[in-house]
Amino acid sequence: MNELFSVSPEGFEYPLPNKEDYAKEYEEIKKLADKARNEGKEIVVVMGVGFVGAVMAAIVADTVDEHGDPSKFVIGMQRPSVRSYWKIPTLNLGKSPVKAEDPEVAPLIRRCVLEKKTLRASFSYDVLSLADVVVVDVQCDYAKNALGNVHTGEVEMSALEESFEIIAQHIQPEALVIIETTVPPGTTEQVAGPVFKKIFRSRGIQSDPLLAHSYERVMPGRNYIASIRDFWRVCSGINEKAKEKVVKFLNEVLNTDEYPLTVLDRPIESETAKIVENSYRASILAFMDEWSLFAERNGVDLIKVIKAIKVRPTHSNMIFPGPGIGGYCLPKDGGLGLWAYKHILGFNDDIFKITPSAIDINDTRGLRAAQLVRDALRNMNIPIATTEVLVLGASYRQDVGDTRYSGSEVLIRRLAEMGAEIRVHDPYVDRWWEFENQDVYPKNSKVRFFRNQNKLSRLKVLKELEKALFGADVVVFAVKHKEYLDLEPDKVIQATGKPVAVIDCFGILDDEKIKRYLELGCEVKGLGRGHIRRLKDLINLDHS
Repeated sequence: MNELFSVSPEGFEYPLPNKEDYAKEYEEIKKLADKARNEGKEIVVVMGVGFVGAVMAAIVADTVDEHGDPSKFVIGMQRPSVRSYWKIPTLNLGKSPVKAEDPEVAPLIRRCVLEKKTLRASFSYDVLSLADVVVVDVQCDYAKNALGNVHTGEVEMSALEESFEIIAQHIQPEALVIIETTVPPGTTEQVAGPVFKKIFRSRGIQSDPLLAHSYERVMPGRNYIASIRDFWRVCSGINEKAKEKVVKFLNEVLNTDEYPLTVLDRPIESETAKIVENSYRASILAFMDEWSLFAERNGVDLIKVIKAIKVRPTHSNMIFPGPGIGGYCLPKDGGLGLWAYKHILGFNDDIFKITPSAIDINDTRGLRAAQLVRDALRNMNIPIATTEVLVLGASYRQDVGDTRYSGSEVLIRRLAEMGAEIRVHDPYVDRWWEFENQDVYPKNSKVRFFRNQNKLSRLKVLKELEKALFGADVVVFAVKHKEYLDLEPDKVIQATGKPVAVIDCFGILDDEKIKRYLELGCEVKGLGRGHIRRLKDLINLDHS
């Protein structure tokens, strides 16, 4: 890649700005901001226009006052790096820089950029000086240095800390800064606060910075926008004035009439709420892993067990974990808490037992799915190293195109390690960046945990299911996409051209379909589906 260009996912090249472009960019944005301020609009800078920031910026830009007139002018700011600069010209064309299944996303961004002209993207840090409000959506990752051992990981804070310094150097003293990023508890008060105060004093500013924290609960899929705008929000401020201002801002831009704010006393409480919220969900999912193994080994169908239990309202949120727990939050947020406890809050003891165990279990569940593939092929007397394995589903959850931390990735990497040839089908995913970029960003990739991974950088996501099935030796139902729920066994085997090993990772197949696959000469296994052996015996008894 030419270091002077940033390339979009569609392959468009955008030259990075030169030194002389910065002054021109700022003057152009300042004119737009001055015009907006004269019209009574508040100026909001959203720092980071990625998965959350791009849509948050559009939601704020779509805000209207009591008369129905636009009340905000939003500047979406993105660092002009080779990796990310393309998002700026893309957004300024009225196009979303993030892929979304929600049909509202594209029209919302187009409307705000091209029609209402309340949203503009920029690469200039100087635009921060124009802001009344800054919303920080800069990524804060947890880097895992071993698969299945979260304790060896660390929080990648450098980009976020650098952002704090840049904001503090540019903003006006009365500007509100809302940290929306999921951060280690203590970040707002003990990391951001001191940085802002120190820089403010160096600038001759005697007032305290107005810092707040408010985490989003964004969910990919068809309700992407609603999960930000029409959903409950938690917030807090570093002082009373910051608290008042963040409450006012969120009440203006979000649907708090139907989904009231929860205002906490301190940012560490708000930060902790996000970590506990996601760690709880990760833990109850990990809890099902051991019972899945129990079911497989003792002739129990865990899917039926869960359905029987969920009749009880107090247990209606039980979820089968599938081949792993993905998405950006659940696999890593607990790690932010472990890290903060020692490295921000300064404790040396180890109080966390359940949270790290849950993360480790969820991270490695895909390995169990790979074992089922191996065992099914062994029963068919087929060596795994000679097989073509079709994985149905690349994303981390049903009916979305988000592959971050997908359980299918670990499954595929282990199968490749054992020598299998891999093909993938997914109706929602166009390109699987975790594989395509594994050589570009190896330190951030799971590639380092497995051998024999080179060919996976060329892995393509297939779109025609019948072609994907042709010649496959194994069919793995890895994600519960609606396109896979009604697949008939006869049609699947007609497409493959032969009996195959069928692996059900998500309780997709009912007993009738399992029996039909078995009647067609297939070997069937499933996570938590210990009763398959019993179904096989019944079929053999009927045929004897």
